[in-house]
Amino acid sequence: MNIENKTRNLVLAAVFAAIIVILAFTPLGYIPLGFMNATIIHVPVIIGAIILGPKYGGFLGMVFGLTSLWKNTYMPNPTSFVFSPFIKVGEYGGNFGSLIICMVPRILVGIVAYYVFRAVIKALGSKTGKRTIALAAAGVAGSLTNTLLVMNLIYFLFGKEYGQAAKGLTDGIYSVILGIICINGIPEAIVAGILTVAVSQALLKVMNR
Repeated sequence: MNIENKTRNLVLAAVFAAIIVILAFTPLGYIPLGFMNATIIHVPVIIGAIILGPKYGGFLGMVFGLTSLWKNTYMPNPTSFVFSPFIKVGEYGGNFGSLIICMVPRILVGIVAYYVFRAVIKALGSKTGKRTIALAAAGVAGSLTNTLLVMNLIYFLFGKEYGQAAKGLTDGIYSVILGIICINGIPEAIVAGILTVAVSQALLKVMNR
């Protein structure tokens, strides 16, 4: 990779990182769907990974995780302890597991999206529209990586505490987790797939000129 390409990639990575921060700390990071708000903060991570590669994708995912850590530390809600080891909400406090939940799924978002994109491109061969399909699959996969890993790690690392803090439950906690995955995760994945196709197609067209 020559110096010009390296510089371009660094600039693009900085732009994507700035977008992540803006989306995380403003209402722009959420799309109202009527019955819920779908977050799109992970979408720049997915697109950045597709455009720049998995290493940049992991870096952008780390930026996403750090914004989540900051918000849950300094703007806590009743379940923020599962994302921040630095706070205690009521009788429940975060620990090292909070860092795992906050950072690992977000770092993997871009990495998974990149490799899904490449795998689908390879699998479809010369089929028409393969890039569109691959971009949609990457967007959905990246979004679900975040949702599934975060919610399942919460269950395994903070199940009882989360159930009590979120719903006052001691039983049936995984049913709550599944409900969040279905009600929030699926619409977010669909939105991520659509936005990934629209934005990535435009960016790739400009970059290939």
